[in-house]
Amino acid sequence: MKKLFIIFSLLLIPYANAEETVVQPKPVVNPLTVSQHIMFENCTKIFGINQEKLFYLTLASISANRFNIDEIQSANGYIIFSANRNKYLATISKIDKTNAILKITPCNNVYNFPPGVITNTFKYIDLNLTAKI
Repeated sequence: MKKLFIIFSLLLIPYANAEETVVQPKPVVNPLTVSQHIMFENCTKIFGINQEKLFYLTLASISANRFNIDEIQSANGYIIFSANRNKYLATISKIDKTNAILKITPCNNVYNFPPGVITNTFKYIDLNLTAKI
């Protein structure tokens, strides 16, 4: 009877699982994907290529970054695209024969968005400046 009582009382003790005490690490957040306040000066960049080549490189960059192109107007040099549920306007303007400027701004004029939209576009264009189109 004593043995039966001991076995029964051992079964009533809660089971402690060692896996429950393991602390899960916090996920690492990429600062380029978190919304931040962006200065207007960071939304523009001058490239040492002509306007036409910059327009096509901007299109390629938007496509390579898997943003959705909503509207293209090559005559005026602008592209409207969507990324992270926001719409952006990429404007390409001629400075002189060998230089052009790219300006990427949010369509709603709220400059609180992930900076990766701008930096990834500019990096892609910088990496492909010498590519033939």
